Formats: sequence, structure tokens, C-alpha cells
Amino acid sequence: MDKPVLMIAGTRPEAIKLCLLFKWFRRLNVDIKFVWSGQHYDYELSKVFFEELGLPDPDLNLDVGSGSHSVQTAKVMLGVEAAIKNFEPLALIAEGDTNSVAATALASAKAQVPFAHVEAGLRSYDRTMPEEINRIIADSCSELLFAPTVLAVSNLAHEGIPARKIVLTGNPIVDVVNEYRRTALKRGRELLEKLNIRPDQYLLVTLHRQENTDNPSSLLNIVKAILHLGKKCKVVFPVHPRTMNKLKEIGLLSRLQKQKLTLLSPLGYFEFLGLMLHGSAVLTDSGGVQEEAYTLHVPTVTLRNNTERPETTLHGTNVLAGTESKNIVRLTEIQLRRAEEIRTKSRKNPNPLGNGNASRRIVFHLKNALEKGLKVETSDTRKNPYVVYRIVANRRAQIERLGKGTEIITAYDANGYSSCLKCLRRQNRAVRLLVRTPMREVHSRTIRAS
Repeated sequence: MDKPVLMIAGTRPEAIKLCLLFKWFRRLNVDIKFVWSGQHYDYELSKVFFEELGLPDPDLNLDVGSGSHSVQTAKVMLGVEAAIKNFEPLALIAEGDTNSVAATALASAKAQVPFAHVEAGLRSYDRTMPEEINRIIADSCSELLFAPTVLAVSNLAHEGIPARKIVLTGNPIVDVVNEYRRTALKRGRELLEKLNIRPDQYLLVTLHRQENTDNPSSLLNIVKAILHLGKKCKVVFPVHPRTMNKLKEIGLLSRLQKQKLTLLSPLGYFEFLGLMLHGSAVLTDSGGVQEEAYTLHVPTVTLRNNTERPETTLHGTNVLAGTESKNIVRLTEIQLRRAEEIRTKSRKNPNPLGNGNASRRIVFHLKNALEKGLKVETSDTRKNPYVVYRIVANRRAQIERLGKGTEIITAYDANGYSSCLKCLRRQNRAVRLLVRTPMREVHSRTIRAS
């Protein structure tokens, strides 16, 4: 391949989840140009992760900084458009659900360069979340969709994305946690010694989402719950800059400080992961922390009414508490009482987020697709523009009779549940297919009627 692949990132979670992809791209001699959007412009929340995780220095820093969602998205789109003209990439790839990802997907589609979305298909069904809109946009603009779970595959299929564009990979965060677990254990232990806190004797809290920090009522309720829990056990709270500003604005920071909770500045990834490993439980509104905690078998209380990672609620490892103080306290106390049971049960079950090979799968599949000539697809429906969805039997002959232009969307088992076609074929369970196909009978009747 004589042209590069353009990888775009701009926030802490993206940097973390993409780090092992860089290693695989290097192993397979794929030329990567790295564009950093600068959506997280604070050094502690961006550059420190480059150093810890061995990420290369960006070939281009868009330095978009803060701003409204529209301003950030527009700046990234303009920057990515310029990068496409400069580097002339074969494809672009990005991970997650940030403004940077949505902007990259849109810029790719406008420039007619294939876009590959890592962590495609996550859905909370909450359109008040900016991240949910970004997910939908990114997936709609993608030519390759790397879905982390079977449920994510199903979500994409029911939005009409053909099965041939979707690849079940697992989540790269499992790869990263497995890769750096020992380092995190050591760094977490060292930090706890400095803080004079014993392992397994504290709650870890993270809080940063806009719907919590920008809503005074929600923020007050969460702080009340933290203060109540802090009377019974130690609380370690690395405070995000946005959260810190909001706590100061409405006078809640002083209340947390008076109770002598352990409030920390943002941490490096290994220290944070280490605190999670050594903690009794974690309270969070972060999607990535839900995944990390589940992979590490850490009891979790999510400070939201919904989650785009419902797999983490399996076996009770994660529970959705919302933002009501009493509910947060009640569920946290239950998770603490059940901690050993949760850890044991979680270890016994396969991780639905993957087995730790997601990064390798993503890079191999993207390279193969590029070698086969991946491009933004067009369609020719001149002979029959009347395209419909139809459920048919899973038989090769029937698919062939439907003719050119038929696309398999998803497969259903005998109980009516959808899954990826390969999964059901391996289990010999696929009995029905949802396809998108020209409806020739309607078209021919229309011609005769005219």
C-alpha cells in the first residue's frame, strides 16, 4: 500500500483504546498518520497518555480546544478535511463516540474516503446524550464497522447496515487492561502507600459526563450520596477539570473537602487502573470505566439511568443507580456486601466484551479490506429502484433467486433473536435472514399498469 491510513483521536479514552492498534499497524507494515484533534487539550488528560502507552507523537495536532459541540465538531471537520487533502489516505479510522469521531466520519464521507469505526454499534437509546448522536452519525458514515459485542452487531443490523460491513472484534479495552494489568497493580499500590490508604478499603469515584456535571440537581444528589458513603468508608475521587469547575461554581467542593475525602487531580492511566484494581467498588458515569471494571471483576455502580454497555450489567457486576442520592447509597451498599460473590461469578463467565484480541482483529481486517480495494460504495438501481426489506429462509438458492443487489442484514434464530450470521452458523442455529432486496414483482406490475 503506497498511501497511509489516517488515525484520528482527541480524548483520553480514544488514546487508551487505540494504543495497541498502533503496535499491530507497525507489525504489519501499514503506514499510519496520526492526527490528534486536541478535544481534550489539558496536558494531564492527553499527552501523559502518549508517554505511558507508547503512542507516537501526532503527525498533526488540530488543537481544537474547548467550545460548544457544534464549534468543536466544525473545527475537527475542517482539520480532518485538510489532513485528507495533505496525506491522501486510503482510509480513516477512529474509535468511540466523541465529537472528534463524528466529525471525522462526516469529513470522510464528504471527501469520499472510506471510514472505519472502532467500537461501532453501542446504543443507549438516549438522544439527550451528545455521545449517542455521535455514535449514530459515525456508524451511518462507515464503510467498515468494528463492533465490540454481539449486541452491538445486532444494533447495527437493525439500523439497516449490511452484515458484510460489520466485523465482530471484541473491545480493545480488554486488550489494554490485559497488557498493562501488572504495571497498574504496581503503580496503584505505590499510590495507595503515598495516600496512606489500604487496598480493598475504599470506594473509587469518577464523574465527568455533561448530563451530570451541568445539571445542578443531579450533581448535588451525587455529592450527597458520596458524602453519606464517605462517613462509612474511605472515598478516593480523582476530579475531572470540568467537574472541579462545576463543584466550585455551586459551592459543593468545600463540602467534599470538609469531610476529608481523598480528592485527587487527574491521574495517569496506570495509577487510575491500579486504584480500580485495589478498590472495593467503583462509582462512575463513564462508559469506559464500566468496561474496565467489568474486565477486572470490580463491583460497579453507574451514576446514570441508562448505559450503552449493557453487557456490563450481566451477573450484577454493574448496576444502574441513576442520580437519586438514596438509590446510589442503597445500591452501593448492596454491591459492597456482594463484592466477593460478584467477583467470583464474573471470573467464571466469559467476558462478553472480548478475549483480548480485538486490536489484532481490527488491524488485520482493515489491511485485508484495503488490499481488496475498500472504497465508499455506490449503487445502481436503474433497473429496479423499489428496494425493500424481506425475511427469507437461510438457503443459498433462495438468496440467489432474489438476484443482484440483495444484501444480508442480519440472521434470526428459532426464538426470533438476531445475531451475527457467522455466530449462528457456527451454532447451526440460523433459520431466517433479514435481507434488503429489489422488489421485482412490484416494479413489473408498475410498468404494466403504466
